[in-house]
Amino acid sequence: MSSPQGESERLRIPQPLIKHRVPSGRGAMEQPNVTHDGEARLSLIFWLAVIVTGIVTGLIGDGLMMILAWAERLAFHYHGGSFQDAVARSSNLRRLTSLVVAGTFGAGSWFLIRKYLGHEKSEIDDSLWRGDGELSMRRSTLTSIVSEIVIGLGASIGREAAPKLMGGASGSLISHYFKLSSAQKRLLVACGGGAGFACVYNIPLGGAIFAAEVLYGSFALPAVLPALATSLIATATGWLYLPNRPTYLDIPNFKLSATLMVWSVLAGFVLGIITVGYIRLIGWLSMLRPSGTRLLWIMPLTFAVVGIIGFKYPQIFGNGKDIAHQAFLGVTALSLLAALAIIKPFVTALTLGSGAAGGLLTPVLATGALLGALSGSLWLHIWPGASIGAFALIGAAAMLGAAMQAPLAGLVIILELIHGGFNIAIPMMAATLIATVIVRTVDGYSIYSARLPRIQK
Repeated sequence: MSSPQGESERLRIPQPLIKHRVPSGRGAMEQPNVTHDGEARLSLIFWLAVIVTGIVTGLIGDGLMMILAWAERLAFHYHGGSFQDAVARSSNLRRLTSLVVAGTFGAGSWFLIRKYLGHEKSEIDDSLWRGDGELSMRRSTLTSIVSEIVIGLGASIGREAAPKLMGGASGSLISHYFKLSSAQKRLLVACGGGAGFACVYNIPLGGAIFAAEVLYGSFALPAVLPALATSLIATATGWLYLPNRPTYLDIPNFKLSATLMVWSVLAGFVLGIITVGYIRLIGWLSMLRPSGTRLLWIMPLTFAVVGIIGFKYPQIFGNGKDIAHQAFLGVTALSLLAALAIIKPFVTALTLGSGAAGGLLTPVLATGALLGALSGSLWLHIWPGASIGAFALIGAAAMLGAAMQAPLAGLVIILELIHGGFNIAIPMMAATLIATVIVRTVDGYSIYSARLPRIQK
């Protein structure tokens, strides 16, 4: 298609430096993902905003993880290694007290935030999918700090929601400073959200794909480029405090086998159905979560119930990172796998249903790892020839990708979290593909869309 300039490339924003087409005369913009920027123009001022957002998000990610570490030390004298072991060494009274304190502090704090700042926006998913990405820095900051303290004290929810929110809030604030358009702001907020997600787990590629696939909903080049830039800058900045190593260490280099391949196909169907039920449970409890003064007694009571369950199963404290790690290593007893596969998602759903604000990435990942290891252990009695850890890794990827309704992000996140797993990428892809298709076909909600607040009429 010719432009008014005859031989020049199709009009694009920004214009390419080389104006003339290649000898064939065909246009570069015939490739669907490289078309013009649209409303969210990648101008020089936008790229400056991307750089600033990446740096700010990385620094905030460091700060939030410092708060989390402080709360973990305060509650369980945790200074490194396995958080699960630190909890297990604590007395039953200390575990119960820590969660009751977490519930009381969280309930009081979130009650005040929601009462006095209820008019300010702090739901990044809702703001991006139904709005222009506007977020309140004040409410987002307070919500995030409370969330990390509550998680550090042992709450069974994920730590990534706070840095994801703060990355988005940073992008929203910076967009005003640089006077960006509404469309540019929305893109910057999505990139900031993915960057916050990336820096605290050291997964820059996973964070960028999450920003594009989940938050922004586009893999077009004008979306992918700033998503990559923001995530890599935030992750590199995060290394000022956070370690530059995989989240899960010493995972074996698993081998591909026929038994693993066949199991992954069957497991994809089963995990897809289970994920539908889990998402529905999360969505139901999210709508039932208490508001007003009811929050002040329901959350502490719920946390106390979780603390009592933790007398026998201290593994349920925290986001589930150590549960998943042990499943990947294949060192968890079959009976414990069966118990935790039921209890962990239940207490996480209960925690969120009590009104707590937190993430679901690691809890869902851990549940998938438990289910994968459990079903894999049983499968080996029928057809041996694989490691239990390989089943756990595939289960984690399948459930995470299906629960997010983002299979590419789910797969890349798992591979980056362990810095390996490529030998079993084919069965991992098969299980994730099937599980995601099942969730999309049966219901279609994700752990993010199912939790969206009720639309106010």
